[in-house]
Amino acid sequence: MESIYEDMKKGEKGAWVSIAAYLCLAALKLTIGLWTGSEALSADGLNNSTDIVASLAVLIGLRISRKPPDADHRYGHFRAETVSALVASFIMFAVGIQVLVQAAGSFREPNIASEGGIAAWTALFSAGAIYLVYLYNLRLAKRINSQALMAAAQDNRSDAFVSGGAFVGIIGAGWGVPWLDPLTAGIVGLIICRTAWCIFRDATHALTDGFDDGELQIMQQTIRSVPGVEKIIDIKARVHGNNKLVDVTIGVDRWLNVEQSHGITEQVERQMYELHQISHVHIHIEPCEASKERLQT
Repeated sequence: MESIYEDMKKGEKGAWVSIAAYLCLAALKLTIGLWTGSEALSADGLNNSTDIVASLAVLIGLRISRKPPDADHRYGHFRAETVSALVASFIMFAVGIQVLVQAAGSFREPNIASEGGIAAWTALFSAGAIYLVYLYNLRLAKRINSQALMAAAQDNRSDAFVSGGAFVGIIGAGWGVPWLDPLTAGIVGLIICRTAWCIFRDATHALTDGFDDGELQIMQQTIRSVPGVEKIIDIKARVHGNNKLVDVTIGVDRWLNVEQSHGITEQVERQMYELHQISHVHIHIEPCEASKERLQT
C-alpha cells in the first residue's frame, strides 16, 4: 500500500509539468490571438486555460488520495481524483460551448489576421511543446500505473492535435480563405466538448462502480486456475481511484481444514497481484464437493 501512495506522489510531477506548460502556452496563444485577430489561436488558448483547471483537478485529486484511511473513509480517499475529474469535465463543457458560439458568430463576419504568420508559427510551436509534455506524462503514467495521469497524457496529445489544426486553419486564412479560421475554431470547440464527455463518462462509470466485463472475465480465469479452487460462485470488482477492488466467493473442497483453505486464498491473492497488480482482493470461501478429477488424484 505504501508503494501506491509513493506512486501518486510521483504522479504529481506530471500534473505540475502540465500546469506549467498550459499556463505558458495559454498566455502566449491568447496574447498572439488577440493581437492578430486569430479566432482559431484564441480558441486554442482558451482550451489550454481549461486544461489548467483539469490538471489542477488531477493534482488536487492525487494529493487528497494520498490521505490515509480514517474513521469516515475506511477504504481511503482514492476516489477524490475521480470526483475532481468530474468537476473539471463540467468546466470544459462550458468553455467548449462558448468557443462553438463564438466560432459560429465569426462565420458571419470572418476576421482576416494581419499577422497570420506569427499566429501560425505560435500554433505550430505550441503543438510541438505540448506533445513533448504528452510523451513525458505517458511514460510516467505507465511507470506508476496511474489512470488519472494517463488521462491527462491523452488530453495533452489531443491538445497537440488541436494546435496543429489551428496552424492549418490560420495558414488557410492567410491564403484568402477567411472562413477556414473560424471553422477550425469550431472544430477546436467540438474537440473540447468531446474530451469533456470522455472524462465525464469515465468518471461517472467509476463512481457508479462500473467495471469492464472483459477484464473481469480474465480475472475469473486467473482465479479458476489456482489449485484448490473448485468453482467461482460470485465475483465482482470496482475501481477506487487508481486501485481495483475485487470481491470473490470461491468454492473449495468441503473436507479441507481452515489452514488449507487459507492457503488457497493466499495463492489467489498472490496470482491477482502478480498478473493484474491488484493488491486488495476480498475472498469468501464456501464448501463444495471436489471435482471428479481432484477426487481421483
